[in-house]
Amino acid sequence: MRAQRRMWTTAAVTTAAVAGVLVFQGVTGISGPDRDGQAADAKSAPVKPDVHRTALKTSPDGDSASLARRDTEPFSLLGVTWTDPAARVTGSVEARTRSSATGDWTGWLPLDTEIDGRTETGRSGVRGTTEPRWVGPSDGVEVRVLAGDGARAGLPAGLRLDTVDPGGDTTPLAAEPAAFSIEETPSEEPTPGEEPPVTPPSQEPVEEPTDEPSPTPTTETPAPPSPTPSTEPPTPSASPTTPTTSPSPTLPPAPPSTVPQPPIVSRAAWKADESLSTEAPDYLDQVKAVFVHHTAQTNAYSCADSAAIVRGLHTYHVKSNGWKDLGYNFIVDKCGTVFEGRKGGVDRPVMGAHTYGFNRDTTGIAVIGMYTDTSAATAATTSVARVAAWKLGQYKADPGGSVQLTAGANGNNMDHKQFVAGSQYAFPRISGHRDGFATECPGLSLYRQLPAIRSLAAGPVTGLTIASVTGANASGSTYYTRSKITVGWKATTPAAFVKSYELLVGGKPVATVKGNVTSAPATLVAGKHSVQVRATHQSGKTSLSPVATVVADTAPPVFSTKPALTLRTGTVNSTAVPLTLKWKATDAASLKEVRLTAPVAKTYGPTTGSASHTAKPATATAWKMTAYDRAGNTAAASVTGTPVILQESAATKSGKWTTKSSSSYLGGRSYSSSTKGASLTWTFTGRSAAWVVSRATTSGQAYVYVDGKKAATVDLKSSTTKYRQAIWTKSWSSSAKHTVKIVVVGTTGRPALTTDGLVYLK
Repeated sequence: MRAQRRMWTTAAVTTAAVAGVLVFQGVTGISGPDRDGQAADAKSAPVKPDVHRTALKTSPDGDSASLARRDTEPFSLLGVTWTDPAARVTGSVEARTRSSATGDWTGWLPLDTEIDGRTETGRSGVRGTTEPRWVGPSDGVEVRVLAGDGARAGLPAGLRLDTVDPGGDTTPLAAEPAAFSIEETPSEEPTPGEEPPVTPPSQEPVEEPTDEPSPTPTTETPAPPSPTPSTEPPTPSASPTTPTTSPSPTLPPAPPSTVPQPPIVSRAAWKADESLSTEAPDYLDQVKAVFVHHTAQTNAYSCADSAAIVRGLHTYHVKSNGWKDLGYNFIVDKCGTVFEGRKGGVDRPVMGAHTYGFNRDTTGIAVIGMYTDTSAATAATTSVARVAAWKLGQYKADPGGSVQLTAGANGNNMDHKQFVAGSQYAFPRISGHRDGFATECPGLSLYRQLPAIRSLAAGPVTGLTIASVTGANASGSTYYTRSKITVGWKATTPAAFVKSYELLVGGKPVATVKGNVTSAPATLVAGKHSVQVRATHQSGKTSLSPVATVVADTAPPVFSTKPALTLRTGTVNSTAVPLTLKWKATDAASLKEVRLTAPVAKTYGPTTGSASHTAKPATATAWKMTAYDRAGNTAAASVTGTPVILQESAATKSGKWTTKSSSSYLGGRSYSSSTKGASLTWTFTGRSAAWVVSRATTSGQAYVYVDGKKAATVDLKSSTTKYRQAIWTKSWSSSAKHTVKIVVVGTTGRPALTTDGLVYLK
């Protein structure tokens, strides 16, 4: 029954196999069936590739082979093949090419020999090959092959160079410098017994390919010429690139996936020549795992050429390898564009030719490029993860899990693990080619990215954090708002893998958005709230961001101590009197700052309660303040004060006082006395007072009486001479009538003091 399921007719296969194919519209130069399933326009007509084969000349000792430098027909991709698919080149295969755009020759380019041609053993005409290499538009080539040290069998028979022109315009690659000078070498003719350079491998269809190795031939039998491929286009009903909405009665519907299908460029869109692949595809019962590969052996290509590279791979796999079709099920370029590979329907379990021994129950995804030392671009790995998750999701398989696969052939992998045909072995659901075969593929760098690819495909969403809370002010880890906020977030997982985001307040969702949206609004009631974001991965797994604390506060701050003015010590002059502005502001949630807006602009922190300023004497000045809490609520308060200067002559004198004149004194004059008990008394109505003096090393002391009571003993002595110094101050809670009396102490050795008047604040 299993074999019978694989024997569906071509018409039945191609009628339904392309259900679900999407066309990635953003790829340069690529078009195809539109979203409504209409046939591709004339611009999407198949491109006929051109293949040229040239036999290599093998040395008499069988340890080397070469193709002298020569002009060629145009080509962009090349590879070396040989007759026996089970044979290996244990040494090196290198080529250098001439750019058709610049005429420059590259250095020697290695061709990977780790590919195993037996992946479709059982087909007539299957050959051993190197990995094809994309070189860009070229018109000249040279090849050299060396057997490895100790290679007993030498080089395999039937060595030849295959060059492929994929058709269409392509971008020249930057020429790599030549390793050494190129010498003119006459063109060699094929030696007797070698394959004629124009003989293609047979493409006779077979019932079913197998992973089992074929017996190693003791003598080489040249493959017979293949019949001329049909050039007639398939009828619309049988076209493998024509979408259909109803499955064939003999082909059950493709299973739906648990995750969305990514955009995929159809074979029609990359202009596949379907006359190359006329056989019906083979189908598996399911897809249990995905093998990741790299191909084309260069990262220097332009993504505008990706469709041409895929056409080149298709042609090489069929016309050079002798396979029935492109070996990979999907191809991804470095820009992240996904191309349909082997025909049969991207949503079907099509058997590919990509991992010898493990083609069954698996899908092959190849990234265009060489990733031995260079990591694949994020766009490419993202697309690999999307395709793998979608394909495995059709069979309810966890991309992050593991599975038992049955080996279809004896072999070993890169870690020297031995496989025995018919035995089962554990593999990650997303594996690298090297896990199932002894090869560097998909390159060590890309292989090391597989854990990240599995994480992307399997979920959950990672790196989820709240990035911003607009409409709120942050203080440490807490945000303050009046009510309405917009929460923004970010995640390291690309949006393509995110099904949805939910904004949670107090653990309950208040907004749900799609996976490509990274913000949502919320309206909060007064109080303290925990805010989180919950992400749902396309797999259904969820993850939570760290909690952000948001306080909703509509109550304004309070000036628990209204702004007040007092005189302070300092230098007094005719334009500025030193004073102190005091206040205290509080808030039920969190005070942010207090701003002084007049007569000058200053901003103070939430814990500051006083500041030194000066005011113009004899002028009423309003001091206006606004308190702000972190939610944006405000409260205003103000105080007005007028500094008044009372000259010394305004005081009532007692005892002997001498008038002194100097521009350094207030008003140009002051009083001085050395008489013990001499006094000056000022009477005023105000809320703060400051005695103003001159100071020097010889200055004495004075008693200060306030409203008849001794308040202080003040020493005027100073190491430097100072004028107009407010040396003593006194303040009251409100304005009232007061007297301040200054009495000379008559200090021994320095009895004199000089007073410049009194300042009070009303």
